Amino acid sequence: MYSGDLDAGGNRAAAWWDSLIHDHSFLRFGWTNWAEVVPGKLYRSNHPTPARLARAKEQFGIKTLVNLRGKRKCGSDALSRDAARRLGLAHIDMPFESRGAPHRDRILRWAGIYKSMEFPALMHCKSGADRAGLASALVVMFNGGTSAEALQQLSFRYLHVRQASTGILDAFFFHFAAVAEGRVPFLEWVENEYDEVALRANFRAHGLASFITDRVLHRE
Repeated sequence: MYSGDLDAGGNRAAAWWDSLIHDHSFLRFGWTNWAEVVPGKLYRSNHPTPARLARAKEQFGIKTLVNLRGKRKCGSDALSRDAARRLGLAHIDMPFESRGAPHRDRILRWAGIYKSMEFPALMHCKSGADRAGLASALVVMFNGGTSAEALQQLSFRYLHVRQASTGILDAFFFHFAAVAEGRVPFLEWVENEYDEVALRANFRAHGLASFITDRVLHRE
């Protein structure tokens, strides 16, 4: 794993090697998984290369980059942080899990960040499928959308697989729709009623779908 810091003179060639080989960024040169979440305001994608980030700033006026992977010892992470700094973008770490019940504190933290950050913004995870889908779906809810509208952000169009272990993200929104939608505002439910332990205990994934997602596609 790459552990250098480009700001401290880390080896850029080593960062690229780690990004291309260990983080599979060679797949992301032609495939971006780019989509608009909130028109003119918020976008989602897989982990952008420095060149893609520069184009996003030029084309869409991006001012903030939200990293849904969190701080990592990873060439892709080092390169995108360095690119954000050079481009004058705000860089925010907002890590989510892709195979666990969404954490209450992280949902509420994301709500606070979304309310105060500078737009337009781009958020990314590794593949732009699961954590980017969760963060996008939450934004739909923050903006007063329905669970059905939120779940459109977690679809196979982004290569999100509902039948795999990543389907617990969908289960979160299905659960809200079943027990609280129309009765209590979303964030109020998250803060006062949501039981992530129960959601995790009641969720069952399809073994083959999880094998393909985790072992074949090597998704985080």
